[in-house]
Amino acid sequence: MLRTLIAPFLLAIAACGPLTQSADVARRAPSNISLPEMHAFRARPAAPTRRSNASIAQQFLTLAFDLESGRHLPVLSRFEGPITLRLTGAPLSAVSQRDLDQLLARLRNEARISITRVAADQSANITIEVLKRASLQRAVPQAACFVAPRVTNWAQFRASRRSAALDWTTITEREKMAIFLPGDVSPQEVRDCLHEEIAQALGPVNDLYHLSDSIFNDDDFHAVLTGFDMTILRAFYSPSLHSGMTRQQVAARLPAILSRINPAGRAGGFTSASATPLAWGKSVHNALGPRGTPVTRLSAAKSTVAMARAHGWQDNRLGFALYAQGRLALGNDPDLALASFSEAESIFRTDPTTALHAAHVAVQGAAYALSAGRAKDAIAIADRNTTVALRAENASLLATFLMLKAQALDNLDRPGEADIVRLDSLGWARYGFRSEGEIRSRLREIAALTPARKTNTERNSQ
Repeated sequence: MLRTLIAPFLLAIAACGPLTQSADVARRAPSNISLPEMHAFRARPAAPTRRSNASIAQQFLTLAFDLESGRHLPVLSRFEGPITLRLTGAPLSAVSQRDLDQLLARLRNEARISITRVAADQSANITIEVLKRASLQRAVPQAACFVAPRVTNWAQFRASRRSAALDWTTITEREKMAIFLPGDVSPQEVRDCLHEEIAQALGPVNDLYHLSDSIFNDDDFHAVLTGFDMTILRAFYSPSLHSGMTRQQVAARLPAILSRINPAGRAGGFTSASATPLAWGKSVHNALGPRGTPVTRLSAAKSTVAMARAHGWQDNRLGFALYAQGRLALGNDPDLALASFSEAESIFRTDPTTALHAAHVAVQGAAYALSAGRAKDAIAIADRNTTVALRAENASLLATFLMLKAQALDNLDRPGEADIVRLDSLGWARYGFRSEGEIRSRLREIAALTPARKTNTERNSQ
C-alpha cells in the first residue's frame, strides 16, 4: 500500500510553485542515462526484538487467536512435522528465486522451522503459484498477494471461494496452503509478498496496526521479517505447543517458551497498546483502498486522524493516519499535507522502532526542500535516511533518496558527485521499481523539482 505513495507527492510538489527546468538539467535528461546492473540485498539475520517477553506473549495471543474481522480462532493451528514448499505457475526471475531461498534459510536459522523447498511437480504443504498481476487482481482487487488454506492451486481457490474450505476458524491443523502472488512486478514487490504470505501461511493470520516493529501490520512499512516476527514464529513452532491447543493452554506455556528462546526479554515490564477499533481500520481502508474519489478518500483520512486523536493515541497509528492524510491532501491542500507530514515524522522520530516510518515521511521533506531550492537540506535529509532504508531492505525508498540527493548535487553544480550517486540509485531502482519506464519516470519527476537557475550568490548561500 505505502510503496505507491511517493510518486504522487513528487508530482504535487512540482505543481506547487513556479519551477523551471534549467538547460543543465535538460542536458542531463534521464532518457540519456544507461541503467547499471541490478543491486540486491545480502541475506542477514534480523536484529533481535527489544520487546519484553510479557509484551510478546500478549501480542502472540492476539495474532494467533484473533482475526482482523473481529472473529476469534478457537484453537491454535500450525503445520506439524517438517514443512515442504514448492513454486509453480509463471516463471519467477532468478533474483526472486534467490530471495525465496534466502527467506527459507532465515526461517530455518532464526525461527528454527524445518522448511524445505521441493520440485514443482512434487506434493508440498505450501504451494506458491505465480500469476499475472491482472489475473490476480481481477479476482481479488484489494490484494497484492494472499494466502488461502486447504487449496493447492488457483483453480481450486476460485472453485472454493464461497465455501467453508477457506474459513480459517474451521482449521485445527494446517496441511495444505496456497500462496498467490504476481510475477510481473518489481523484484522488491515479489520479495515483500514472499515474506508476508509465507509468514502467514506458517503462523499468524492476523495483522495489528499498533505493531510498529512487525510485518504483521497492515500499514506495510516493514516488508521483510523482523526480529519480533522471527520470535513469534519460533514460539509458534515450539515443541511445547501443538495444533488444537486453546488460547488458555497456549497462554499457560508461553512464559517458559519465551524465556528459553528470548532470554533478553525476561527483563522489562509489561507494556500494552490499546486495542484498535474495527471502525478505525475500515476508515484507513476507505482512505487508501482502491475505491472512492479523491474527496471521499481525503475525508476518510481526516476521520482516521480524528479517531486516533479521540482515542488519545500518540503512537505509530496516529503517525500513519497523518501520513495518509498528508498524501491525500497534496492535490488540493498542500499546507495541510506538509503539516500532516511534519507531525507524522515528529511522532515517528520519538520511537526507535519507527525509524523506517520516519524515513518514509522524510522523502516528502527531501522533495520539498529540493523544490524550494534548499539543495543542501535535501542532501542532509537523504543522508540521514539512506542507512535506514538499506537496513530495512527497501530498495525503492533507498533509490528515491539517492535520486533526490543526486539531483540536489546537480543543482549545486557538483556533477561528478551527482553521477556517482545517481548510478548507485539506478542499481537499487532496478530492484525496487517495476520497469525501466517507471525508473525513468521517477527521474523525470525529481528533475522537475529543480527550481529556476539561481545566481552564484544565491547558490552559495544554500
